[in-house]
Amino acid sequence: MTKALFRAALVVAALQAMPSDAAECRARSAAHTTALVELYTSEGCDSCPPADRWLSSLASRGHGPDRVVPIALHVDYWDYIGWKDPYAKALFSSRQRRLAQVMRAKVVYTPQVLLQGEDFRRWHAPGFDEAVAKINARPARARIELSLESVSGGHFPVEVRAEVLDAAQRADAGLYLATYENKLVSAVGAGENRGKTLTHDYVAFEWVGPLGFGPDGRLSTRRSLPLLPKAVPANSGVVAFVQTRSNAEVLQALMLRGCP
Repeated sequence: MTKALFRAALVVAALQAMPSDAAECRARSAAHTTALVELYTSEGCDSCPPADRWLSSLASRGHGPDRVVPIALHVDYWDYIGWKDPYAKALFSSRQRRLAQVMRAKVVYTPQVLLQGEDFRRWHAPGFDEAVAKINARPARARIELSLESVSGGHFPVEVRAEVLDAAQRADAGLYLATYENKLVSAVGAGENRGKTLTHDYVAFEWVGPLGFGPDGRLSTRRSLPLLPKAVPANSGVVAFVQTRSNAEVLQALMLRGCP
């Protein structure tokens, strides 16, 4: 080895040994379409816990993040019966109602599963696996890249880049971002689930969007997204997806867990 190469090797080794100020992880969406699964749920609804458990089981049933991106949105319209869901947001109730209008549905309900922006009532049947397989077989119509730094001050510093591939869909498409947390536990003291201990995964907290794309179909932004109070960073992560405004069609979805 020449002296120049030896010195270069020493420099590389020294740089690799230096501690990083903030661990960073990245993810890039697949060439195929990843299915977005939204569960609208509430701790005040006695029929919701089975759906919560089903959502938690998706990865163990073969629906990993390259196939399915799950997110649980807790609605607030059950709070009136005596138990205030600590994860509920009026924003999520509004989103559910708006998507119902797009689908021309007369009512909203819990638990409700939306698959690629459409009501899917056969979520607990084999039809779900078949529907996901059909979605995964389609080429992606958008690209998403996420870069996530370690939690700082209860926030995730997130950088996202996205692109809508079909020029005809660029003006109609919007990017959404959400933080989520797994392994949440609640001891319910009132309402229909009084006395039960409920567990939740993929619970959405912060929600951003829709963010518009430029004329070239590209979008790049950096955000500092808050986590749940007392969040465990290792159990948290970020979801990003591209959805059309006119018919709620999901073009692509991506999730990224927090750095260790």
